[in-house]
Amino acid sequence: MTEDALDFSYESRPVRVVFRAGAAVSATPGEVERLGLRRVLVVCGERGADTARAVADALGPVCVGVHDRARMHVPVEVADVAVQAARAAGADGCVAVGGGSSIGLGKAIALRTGLPLIAVPSTYSGSEMTPVWGLTEHGVKRTGRDPKVLPNSVVYDPELTLSLPVPLSVTSGINAIAHAVEALYAPDTSPLIALMAEEGVRAMAQALPAVAAEPGSTGARARALYGAWLCGSCLGATTMGLHHKLCHVLGGTFSLPHAETHTVVLPYALAHNASAAPEAAAAVARALDAADAPTALWELAGRLGAPRSLAELGLAETDLAVAAAQTAGQAYANPRPVTLDGVLAVLRAAYEGAPPASVAD
Repeated sequence: MTEDALDFSYESRPVRVVFRAGAAVSATPGEVERLGLRRVLVVCGERGADTARAVADALGPVCVGVHDRARMHVPVEVADVAVQAARAAGADGCVAVGGGSSIGLGKAIALRTGLPLIAVPSTYSGSEMTPVWGLTEHGVKRTGRDPKVLPNSVVYDPELTLSLPVPLSVTSGINAIAHAVEALYAPDTSPLIALMAEEGVRAMAQALPAVAAEPGSTGARARALYGAWLCGSCLGATTMGLHHKLCHVLGGTFSLPHAETHTVVLPYALAHNASAAPEAAAAVARALDAADAPTALWELAGRLGAPRSLAELGLAETDLAVAAAQTAGQAYANPRPVTLDGVLAVLRAAYEGAPPASVAD
């Protein structure tokens, strides 16, 4: 740690966490009661509706409905319908059950209504630990920070992730790693964030091969969820850079799948930034027990069968210039100056799936 690293500020946000197997059903009612809620709306997506209904059943008469219309990247029209549903039900709180899309929809309700939010995550997205919201309108995803969208309670239940298919487990986990990677070189990072980020990357990188080898292992799932908690906490406490801006453009404008896009882009974004953030790159390399962090991330994705090119995800080569212009046209902090040529080089390498060393310079 350099002396400069001791010049920092850190804000701890009040989030209560319950972490144990079976907690979705056993602990969520208690969290609702602790907040004094009497009429809660459960929100989820179609894929996680069965789990959400089990949580709703555990809540009993306190649950005033299950709204199962969450969609990726939270289209503003989907958020409008959910807000109307919450108001029509007379809800005094919201319980979001599922992945980033469900929790994102819960945040959209909280943003517009001020209702308290309880998150019951079923993936490793990390959204539950952040005050960040996102909405997509007219093909553009915009994000913001507001303390009222930060969940009051987070219920981590490793059993909820047992049914998460291995491919989605892998990409969701690498998505979480991306939060920690960018937190390491964020302008508002700190020694505490660095500790959480390195441990989060290490926990997730060790857990994912175990999850892939034995998807029914509650122990492996719990370690991945622990890693996701740490990585998500890093995301919530710092400002994200080029990697996240690129992924927001690719998701919001071109409708690429969220976790898979993060998985593909991360090695290239880190390779691009590594020369300007050598301590961050070294921390990621330590966590991965590797000599070169971008290559290790690229190899991890390949070893676990995850996509490694934007072409695989359906992006057209003609879209690269548009995505680069949108990304370079935004103002945000990044350790290396953001230029149109630099962003295009990252995108082109990610499109082709080439080894990440190709964008290091």
